[in-house]
Amino acid sequence: MKRFLVATLCLCFALPVVAQQKESERLTSSYDVMRAVLDMPDNGIPKDLLNKSYCVVVFPSVKKGAFVVGASYGRGVMTCRSGSQFRGPWSAPAFFALEGGSFGLQAGGQATDFVLLIMNEQGATSVMTSKVKMGGDASVAAGPVGRTTSAETDVVMKAEILSWSRNRGIFAGISLTGSTLRSDDDANKNLYGKDLNAKQIILQGQVKTPSSGKALIGLLDKASPKRM
Repeated sequence: MKRFLVATLCLCFALPVVAQQKESERLTSSYDVMRAVLDMPDNGIPKDLLNKSYCVVVFPSVKKGAFVVGASYGRGVMTCRSGSQFRGPWSAPAFFALEGGSFGLQAGGQATDFVLLIMNEQGATSVMTSKVKMGGDASVAAGPVGRTTSAETDVVMKAEILSWSRNRGIFAGISLTGSTLRSDDDANKNLYGKDLNAKQIILQGQVKTPSSGKALIGLLDKASPKRM
């Protein structure tokens, strides 16, 4: 009986550590994706769009088989510019889930990364405070690729969210219409050790960026230190 109790106690202490490590690895993967995208000046996210963005959302390595009708999802991380009018440094990261829609078929069944830019305050606050259906609650468009947005269209410039995918090194705009975006509060608790939602992490600044997230935030602070 004593051995059973000891084993149970060890398991109870180990589970939170394992969960935290899993979320830390997701932050590291998100950094790898964002770094690769920013290293593609001619075929990545246009710099002027990144400079205009309020938030960045990264979903790394959404794997084949994750897309099942009624249960498809990807898990990633979001950071927004802090301070008044979203003009400060990038915030501590919050975890998000991407669910449903047709993005699984568009991804081609391979391990695929998704990057989203949220382009205005209304889109940023709505994503942080509620479950958002893209194309319904928030307008979304496939983001353009290249050094600049010289080929701007009304659809791109009016969209609250712009989205891209990266598959086997190929980076392209992708439509996520019909998908939903929501705060992944269980993952936030795993990382920060207490119940927190995206609004508390990003808008209210209740926690600091953990060590595992500093590379991603530092990368964005260097690439786009302020909103234009």
